[in-house]
Amino acid sequence: ILMIVRPPLLRAFTAMAIAASLAAGSTVATVATNAELPPNAQGHVAICPDAATGGLQTVIVPSDEAEALMTDTSAGAPCAVAPGADAYGPMPDPDTGVHVGEISDGIYWVTEGVYQAMLVVTDEGVIVVDAPPSIPNIPAAIASVTDQPITHVVYSHSHADHIAGAGAYPEEATYIAHAETAHQLESALAANPMWGAFVGGGAVPLPTETFDDTYTLALGGRTLELSTPSVIAHEPGNIFIHAPEQSVLMVIDLIFPGWSPFKDLAQAEDVVGYLAVHEEILAFDADTIVTGHMGRLGTNEDVAINAEYMTSIQQGALNALQSVALEPIAAETGFANPWLLFDTYFDELIAACEAEVVPQWTDRLAGADVFTADHCYKIIESLRID
Repeated sequence: ILMIVRPPLLRAFTAMAIAASLAAGSTVATVATNAELPPNAQGHVAICPDAATGGLQTVIVPSDEAEALMTDTSAGAPCAVAPGADAYGPMPDPDTGVHVGEISDGIYWVTEGVYQAMLVVTDEGVIVVDAPPSIPNIPAAIASVTDQPITHVVYSHSHADHIAGAGAYPEEATYIAHAETAHQLESALAANPMWGAFVGGGAVPLPTETFDDTYTLALGGRTLELSTPSVIAHEPGNIFIHAPEQSVLMVIDLIFPGWSPFKDLAQAEDVVGYLAVHEEILAFDADTIVTGHMGRLGTNEDVAINAEYMTSIQQGALNALQSVALEPIAAETGFANPWLLFDTYFDELIAACEAEVVPQWTDRLAGADVFTADHCYKIIESLRID
């Protein structure tokens, strides 16, 4: 059964009603306009039950497909457990596609709902940190809050999804990055003419100033302290950007406020370092954390919650390794194809870890039902070989 529920009926369509429908053996989907849930949805939101878990799932349905879903009960869409309100931040401006907000005393953030950049407005120019190509026209967003020109650009790290839009910034600006980021960018841009293209960007200016450990950027009475974590938490060169006077910290691809980290610990190159870096982030005791992702700002509580989630996954991975034996699987697959043997073994390990962790976290972190299995695999392998 496909039920179409529009405001204000959506609010009246309670979990109890859905549970009753499930008990009767029905398949129910509810569809609301994007003014309701979630605030960043483009199109309609379908909420449907997950027969396997009994929980609710959600999917964004493009407007041009909604009519088919309303009339064709065979039309399907992938689902995930519905995120809570804490997973979302302010709506982007419908005219510009971005939200620009002041964090504190001249420090602003810009987001389209998934990526984030930060800017520091001073009387002597603007410092902008990162340039995600998915955020439309960051220079225009900056111009909406100041007439000052962009004079300094900081790269948080070398990944194209965070900086491949920097070609839109002035060539004459000072570009600052960790020495490792400069090395990676120089190598990548020289070897790969398509660098940045697959995330919607392109070639970027190479850093004009680099550092190994720390760097102080002072401009117009405002200061950014750039520093290197003691561990490789994401990739070499991924730095802390700290505004001590405003108690704002920017650190990218480690914490996803309100959400499970992106797939495979957001491509962390060092699992041990990723797990350890939470303490270093908390040591700044910043009031606000710009995390580079999702539609809201982060806090120390978000860091602590993510650390707790990682502890749950570590325990689930350890329990899986101690409970899932290789020998019974080998008895089924044989040894003639070791790749088949170990692929089957890993599937069993991941399933055991996921089954333990997901029920604890689906109501605490959005997307935990989606990516916990991938995180389990990363940590299982780390426990085995690191």
